[in-house]
Amino acid sequence: MRVPTLDGVIERRLLVNYRVDPDAIIGVLPPPFRPKLAGGYAIAGICLIRLASVRPHGLPARLGLGSENAAHRIAVAWNADGHTHEGVYIPRRDSDSRLNALVGGRVFPGQHHKAIFTVSESDDQLSVALQSDDERTHVTVVGRIAQTLPPGSVFTNLEEASAFFRGGSIGYSATDRQGRYDGLELRIAEWRAEPLTVEHVASSFFDDTSRFPVGTATFDCALVMRAVPHSWHALPTLSYSAVDTSAA
Repeated sequence: MRVPTLDGVIERRLLVNYRVDPDAIIGVLPPPFRPKLAGGYAIAGICLIRLASVRPHGLPARLGLGSENAAHRIAVAWNADGHTHEGVYIPRRDSDSRLNALVGGRVFPGQHHKAIFTVSESDDQLSVALQSDDERTHVTVVGRIAQTLPPGSVFTNLEEASAFFRGGSIGYSATDRQGRYDGLELRIAEWRAEPLTVEHVASSFFDDTSRFPVGTATFDCALVMRAVPHSWHALPTLSYSAVDTSAA
């Protein structure tokens, strides 16, 4: 039994984005996904999100729960039902919530791994780190609110970057069954993002040279969203065997 809809508030959503050589990202993506490009690069990253007042649709906010969560994500496209779809492929999810780790992939889409998060933030400064209990994932990001994207970003301005990442509202997560992916849609009524100047970033995923040879995955930019009402909507499982694999 899956919970169809959850409501809540995004207290902070930090999108840490990398530009990746398309040939390097192909080895990370399972079928039917292919990279969605920007400026000739695949775009991947980590979503570090703190949620509050999360509860089944229709219940009062005071009954909701909060948690720190992380999702490694890759912007993708795929073909199904005769159409091209866009979203993100999520190879890994982590959470500080034991409940999320328990029900993820069962009651609600997406398996979550238990992790410890260390957070320090103010109106203009932000530091988020995580270490997973299984020691397979660690992330550290330190930065400050900025007015513009960093020089060298594949996106020319905030508006262009926001438009790209709005297209990643649908996510499909890896499961224990090869070729089957849990689907989840994030709905945000009003998209409000600010650039973040990143002073330090480290990622066990993107810094792994066995996965991404030196120079094939480079930090590009980071965006921050705060105090945003939202809802999560479960989607039907995507099965590779049922996907149209013809070219777009």
